[in-house]
Amino acid sequence: MLGNRDVSREGSLVAAAWLRLAALGETIAPAARAQMIREPGLRFRNPELALHLAEDEPEVAAAALAVAQLTEEDWEALIPRLPVRARGFLRLRRDMPAATRDLLDRLGIRDRGLPSPERSGPDPAPERVPARPIPANDLAADDEGPDSEIGALVRRIETFRKTRAARPAEEAPQLPLDERGEVLRRLIEGFAFTSDAEGRIDWAEPAAAAMVVGGMLPPATEQPRTQYQPLRRVTAALDGATAIAGEWIIDAAPRFSDQGGRFIGYAGRFRRPQKAPDASARASGGTERLRQLLHELKTPVNAIQGFAEVIQQQLFGPTPHDYRALAAAIAGDAARMLAGFDELDRLARLESGALTLESGRTDFSAIVERLADQLGEVLRSRNARFVLSMKTRRCPVLFASHDVEALGWRLLATITGATAAGEKLSLALDAGVNEARLACTLPESLREQDDIFAAGSRAGGGAVSAGMFGAGFALRLARAEARAAGGNLVRDGDEVVLTLPRLTAVEAAPSREQAGVALG
Repeated sequence: MLGNRDVSREGSLVAAAWLRLAALGETIAPAARAQMIREPGLRFRNPELALHLAEDEPEVAAAALAVAQLTEEDWEALIPRLPVRARGFLRLRRDMPAATRDLLDRLGIRDRGLPSPERSGPDPAPERVPARPIPANDLAADDEGPDSEIGALVRRIETFRKTRAARPAEEAPQLPLDERGEVLRRLIEGFAFTSDAEGRIDWAEPAAAAMVVGGMLPPATEQPRTQYQPLRRVTAALDGATAIAGEWIIDAAPRFSDQGGRFIGYAGRFRRPQKAPDASARASGGTERLRQLLHELKTPVNAIQGFAEVIQQQLFGPTPHDYRALAAAIAGDAARMLAGFDELDRLARLESGALTLESGRTDFSAIVERLADQLGEVLRSRNARFVLSMKTRRCPVLFASHDVEALGWRLLATITGATAAGEKLSLALDAGVNEARLACTLPESLREQDDIFAAGSRAGGGAVSAGMFGAGFALRLARAEARAAGGNLVRDGDEVVLTLPRLTAVEAAPSREQAGVALG
């Protein structure tokens, strides 16, 4: 069905088909999917399906673009949206419209073979190459005749060089020998060796042999001849060619002759010392690994949520109410899991410095007052309440309003979710010269924790809670957001204190109504 060009009239079936396609993509191996697409007689005319498959694994993309039957207008609209690697697959087709080939040329997608030299006449008749040796400097002079095979080859190579020079460096095809210089300049990371009894290197792996054979092992490897011991992590510095110069670590074992057990040298390996990544690199690597893991987790959860919504909305047809209720519960659980994954991703990026928050002008006092009123309704059902004290009626901070509200809600909702029946919590806002300070009494369940940012207890199942990872995680995320804004969130005895940088009187917004944003 998705292969048809016009499927807009069957909206519900199309949605179900896309969901089914996504699910099959998770369970069928790429090679098998590519084989299905290559089945004889299979063609499709839907540009959106072609784009979807082109973003898949290379073998799937190649198979899809080989059988797609689109109009010239469809190709013109689709090709700029294709991934760069997928565009190259279209060069394998010889049935593309001329306008499409021109578009590929303009986008830099070209064939990779040696170009044929331009000729005005017919192909020359082949001529036997002379048996005599040809001097290199006479090649162009003696063998560029129109009837010579070598002359034709020389012209093709020259055309290739001219074509390559006219292209950007990243698009220019390379001859194998072009990379020789880069290989020689590359640092050698390790090599095996043997030495004689005097410590002179007499053999090494081919990559390093010419640069190290004949050299002496460093003095640190010299030991009494009666106590030759294995070498473990001996440091040494080598001078010489760029490929081997620098610091090394040597691990080697002594060798002895078969007759008499005479010491005859060492056999071992030189290796480069590993550089410890700096803190930012470690944090960045950890963040990327976590984000990749979250992506892998989100994929099946998204699919589960999508199928549950299809069942709940009866897109496949009438469904019993019991099943619809179960599907709605599953979709809700999946949505909560996805929200939790987003919070994990946000915390990782904030703590690694990969995410910064938007600056702005926001009246913090207006937001605190609104949140206290809104959450007070929840606390009243437990006979608990906030006791709000505001020493300033106007407290502009250097923070975008939507981020201030998200941070304030995360902090106060976490405290509300942990508040027991009958508790009264102090909530005090004050404005200093450079910062706004919001102090809130901790509920008893959090006061008992040694580290509130590592509290593992989960909030109750009420209307307001700390989220799926509990109060400790929510407070840690709030602290990361505050620090990203230039403030902080700390515990001070029985209170938790949030500070945010504030605007000066000159910088402040002209009115509280202009700065504050009501909760939706």
